[in-house]
Amino acid sequence: MPPSTVSPLARHRRAIAALLASGSVLLPLATAGPAAADGAPAGPLRPPAHMSEVGGARLGQPGTQVDLGAGAPVLPKKVTARSWIVSDAESGQVLAAHNAHWKLAPASTLKMLFADTLLPRFDRDEKHRVESADLAGMGAGSSLVGVKEKETYTVHDLWLGVFLRSGNDAVHVLAAMNGGVPKTVRDMQQKADALQARDTTVVTPDGYDEKGQVSSAYDLTLFARSGLQNKDFREYCSTARAKFPGETKKTKKGTQRGSFEIQNTNRLMTGDYGLDPYKGIAGVKNGNTTNAGATFTGVAERDGRVLLVTVMHPDSVESHGVYQEAARLLDWGFKASGKAQPVGSLVPPKGAAGPGSGPQDGTDGKDGGGKKDSGAGGKSVVQAGHGSGGAGVALGIAGGALVVLAAGAWLVNRRWPLRRRRA
Repeated sequence: MPPSTVSPLARHRRAIAALLASGSVLLPLATAGPAAADGAPAGPLRPPAHMSEVGGARLGQPGTQVDLGAGAPVLPKKVTARSWIVSDAESGQVLAAHNAHWKLAPASTLKMLFADTLLPRFDRDEKHRVESADLAGMGAGSSLVGVKEKETYTVHDLWLGVFLRSGNDAVHVLAAMNGGVPKTVRDMQQKADALQARDTTVVTPDGYDEKGQVSSAYDLTLFARSGLQNKDFREYCSTARAKFPGETKKTKKGTQRGSFEIQNTNRLMTGDYGLDPYKGIAGVKNGNTTNAGATFTGVAERDGRVLLVTVMHPDSVESHGVYQEAARLLDWGFKASGKAQPVGSLVPPKGAAGPGSGPQDGTDGKDGGGKKDSGAGGKSVVQAGHGSGGAGVALGIAGGALVVLAAGAWLVNRRWPLRRRRA
């Protein structure tokens, strides 16, 4: 069969594998991302010959890029993803990559950029009463957390819905609070540009499949690294379980409003049948659509090292393939750290001084910001969360407070101090 041709049977098998990877077959509300739009293209099966060179020339080359130094282990064999990247979250060094700048459908991992853009704009205790217009325009089959019209939610509630259940309903409510979906999409694109995520084109705020909406493993890693400087982002992405407000009902004792438990769809945090939680995992975000397949960006800490991994479009039939491949790459990264020579770097935002700054970094100094930028400069307080595997927030463990994001100011804070300004 020619490489550009995919049979209906092969597509069917890939769809099944994607469902298994997300753990959504038996848990309808636990989908990792929205369903695909009708007629969404499968996308190219081969990377372009030339891609972006942001972060280094080698990252713009197709294929696997790695320099194994003395004592460095070989890369794991069972990695089928079209695109992946492993990097040091602190230094920004890219340890290895495969088609890092290939523009692919991101699915719900794009919600990291949504959070980067909107998290600083609203106080977590702010309340909003949901109207029908707030929920308009969601794609058919979208993943939902269970937001109801005429009910009031705090911003904190809504962000839990975004991060834990990948709820497109929560995304649309927050977008409505921000002035609507079109404005939010523009704001997200501006944020992506400020972060130098040049592979990203935003069409929807929730990652639902739409023509032209793309990102890359490199850009998704930039979104995660940026978000992890915000303590609220760290808290939400590391929370395994939480209570979400239910619907107000009339009872004999009057009106009452209960709650229900929601669980994070990130299976490296919560585990699942045939998959153990990954030791030291702290999030960040997973996704799954027919067009994107399974996508995942994760951050984990081990022995004082913090690594980021992004995996896009694994072509595997193994259960939980996207998580299995991410775990293998993380295992490799922790063993290879300090031995493998970097093949590129994660660039700082435009106008920020630090490693990787150069002509591609820009000089306009614009970088969003807002009411709350608790990860910027100074000391960050890592809150104990409800993480998995004994990790808690996993970026703040060891005696309950290994403040990876504070003890060393996470290094990134010193390398690209975020400006405090209203978005």
